[in-house]
Amino acid sequence: MGLNKPLLFALSDTKPGPKNLITDVAGVTVGHKTIVTDRLRTGVTVINPCPDNIFREKMPAATHVINGFGKSTGLIQINELGTIETPLVLTNTLSVGTASMALVKRMLAENPEIGLSTGSVNPIIMECNDSSINHIRDLGVTEDDVNDAFAAATIDFAEGGVGGGTGMRCYELKGGIGSASRQVEIDGKTFTMGALVMSNFGLSTDLNIYGHAIGKKFVDNKDSKEKGSIITIIATDIPFNSRQLKRIAKRSGIGITRTGSFSGNGSGEVTLAFSTANRVSHFPDHELSTVQAITDDKIDRYFRITVDIVNEAILSSLAHAQTTPDRDGKPMLCLKDALLQLGNDEEALQLHSDLGL
Repeated sequence: MGLNKPLLFALSDTKPGPKNLITDVAGVTVGHKTIVTDRLRTGVTVINPCPDNIFREKMPAATHVINGFGKSTGLIQINELGTIETPLVLTNTLSVGTASMALVKRMLAENPEIGLSTGSVNPIIMECNDSSINHIRDLGVTEDDVNDAFAAATIDFAEGGVGGGTGMRCYELKGGIGSASRQVEIDGKTFTMGALVMSNFGLSTDLNIYGHAIGKKFVDNKDSKEKGSIITIIATDIPFNSRQLKRIAKRSGIGITRTGSFSGNGSGEVTLAFSTANRVSHFPDHELSTVQAITDDKIDRYFRITVDIVNEAILSSLAHAQTTPDRDGKPMLCLKDALLQLGNDEEALQLHSDLGL
């Protein structure tokens, strides 16, 4: 998946993992529930960071808010304690409460000690507003839909207008879920960094694809005000500590702006980064712990990888999406169809080929 094309190899110093997905990070799985009816085009995407009990064995994590026009839950505790203790759920803005309740119930069922012999739980729900395509006031996402997304979680998953990305638009084209990964050798061992985005941001005139300001040619899209969001999840098995993951998360903004965004006032742009290394026990046997971490003066190449995978994941969300009716029944063009509408434009035809559309 992703955009595993020669263009990317020429522009990136590191190669993608086997699937070019966030699930190239061992243990990570992704599941979707796509909801499409006469009025609804919405859904749920879940990211399972591990196959075992993440509440009892937490993971180092950090978040970075690029622009805080958003309604995500759980970020405050992550930034305070530096860990995540639940899977991650992505959905539309008005379904955050429903998704949170479903995730809490799931965690209570798996951990009977929550609220009794130990504290509560910090559910992580992240959102974008899909009301341009979805009748969001219908509150179409149910707790069963969240559970269905968990049941569908696997290492192979679709991109584009699926799951939480079903009703999303990006650069006034059809957006949604996108993913990418890179692998790197550290001290003779192979490690992976992966990204998953739910893209729902940007003005069409700003779209830039690897130096091609192609969005300026999409004259039919005329919004003058940025109104959307992007959620970015970065996963890795590299042993970063939470402070370093915060620095990684900050670099996601560069990958976003490389596609043309200026992080407008109405765009909620939030990133969460976690590492599957250095698990943190909820019930530690000892007061002292020992962790590994990358040396800070060697961290630049991981910053570069972060920019690459976020940039590619956004473009992958556009490349895999299909033209979809908006809330009023008008077509929301996908990138492929928008390029084809430019006819024999040489730049558009080259991008169509380079992106494998």
